[in-house]
Amino acid sequence: MTNHPMQLEDLLRKTCLIGLSYYDANGDLLKQSQFAGQVAKVDQEMGITVSLRHSDPDAKAAEFILPPNLDAWYKAPRGHFQHAASGVDIMNPDFLVTWSIYRTREDTAEGQHEWWDWVPNTTPPQVGGPQ
Repeated sequence: MTNHPMQLEDLLRKTCLIGLSYYDANGDLLKQSQFAGQVAKVDQEMGITVSLRHSDPDAKAAEFILPPNLDAWYKAPRGHFQHAASGVDIMNPDFLVTWSIYRTREDTAEGQHEWWDWVPNTTPPQVGGPQ
């Protein structure tokens, strides 16, 4: 087992920008989603629960659970991150988190997580201007 410099508990109350890419069983991109929020709780078995932020301050806070794997978490550069389509608007998040999620079976209903393979993106995300 590798000695990761960060522990799950280190994420508590930290803010993050989450990027998810969903692929079908053939590896073709289905959709991409972005979320922003604050880590509410961590559990080695259940995962990392993030309370999502909404552009509507009156909206009920939704929670999103990520796998308990720290390989996808990277210190975020300072900046203002906005994504109009998803309502993401966050200033200086602590972390950037990106996952590729692959459908492992074609014949299942949308949202059945047991048929999705979550793969952490272990390359730091590229953010901002031209590379």
